[in-house]
Amino acid sequence: MWEMAQREYELLRPQLPTFCGCDTCHGDVLVFALNRLDPHYVSTRQGEVLTGLSLSTDQARAKTDVVLMEGFRKVALAPRCGAAPVQLP
Repeated sequence: MWEMAQREYELLRPQLPTFCGCDTCHGDVLVFALNRLDPHYVSTRQGEVLTGLSLSTDQARAKTDVVLMEGFRKVALAPRCGAAPVQLP
């Protein structure tokens, strides 16, 4: 799940030029999202492959994107890094 959230973050970030994006804000958005998405624990290679397939659906990506956007907005309003708060669309 971390890899998918990270990948989707990298796709969404360029669309939000006023978002700080420093390491602290980046981490805060990912933690916000990961705490709200369903966990997908696996212990075998087969489980990893099956989970990867289920997470590659458009529905899973859309859910991740929605939660990440909520995280971007929350972090932008109160960045812990000291950047000025901004209102994202």
